[in-house]
Amino acid sequence: MKVLFLGDVVGRAGCEFVSRHLRSLKKLYGVDACVINGENSAEGNGITPDSARMLFDAGADVITTGNHVLKRREIYPVLEEENGVIRPANYHPSVPGSGMFILDKLRWQLCVINLQGQMGMEVCANPFERIDQLLKEVRIPNILVDFHAEMTSEKKALGYYLDGRVSAVIGTHTHVQTADERILPGGTAYLTDAGMCGGRNSVLGVKKEIILQKFITNMPARFEYDPQDIELNGVLITIDPSSGRAQAIERICLCD
Repeated sequence: MKVLFLGDVVGRAGCEFVSRHLRSLKKLYGVDACVINGENSAEGNGITPDSARMLFDAGADVITTGNHVLKRREIYPVLEEENGVIRPANYHPSVPGSGMFILDKLRWQLCVINLQGQMGMEVCANPFERIDQLLKEVRIPNILVDFHAEMTSEKKALGYYLDGRVSAVIGTHTHVQTADERILPGGTAYLTDAGMCGGRNSVLGVKKEIILQKFITNMPARFEYDPQDIELNGVLITIDPSSGRAQAIERICLCD
């Protein structure tokens, strides 16, 4: 089973780039399932029903999110529908939606779990404790975890904590693709950060001029996404569907 995971999609330009290229990527690599982090897919950040629909129409099977998921109230009913858009599972139980989704393809199933880190992020429950609770509920071997976190140490720690218990732990949030993809000793595929689908000559998807001015002057600035020279970052994971163990992991990077 081949699963394609795409890093944080940034704004409408990122959605449009994914729409243009995802189907050909899926065909090229023989992809069986596609998971996309869409928490910044709306202009200005957050996710809206329209941006989620663009990603589903492009070929996403599941959309994960992160700390910006609740920025747009219009997404709350979509989260409640539990139709493939999930938010971090370690949010308070009163938050709309679910942190886990099981994709059923008849021949096999894939459980996608979304978690958020605690270090340098908004307050949330302990992701290590929450994943222990969730794994007691899961009855299938194929499990992918999107860990939306700031600190590489926290991501690495969760990777080792879940080694042999899930198929893959893929980090998101920093928008910078790391080069440490590997199969951990217990058979779990790991990557600290999948990167982003956004402006290649930007700062994390935001126009570089705005960020430079903010760093130089320390004055607040309104962020605008850079719609030019988009690049797509992601990772392809090959999983043995009978055991749930990862067999291969390969970083993906595509530019026009």
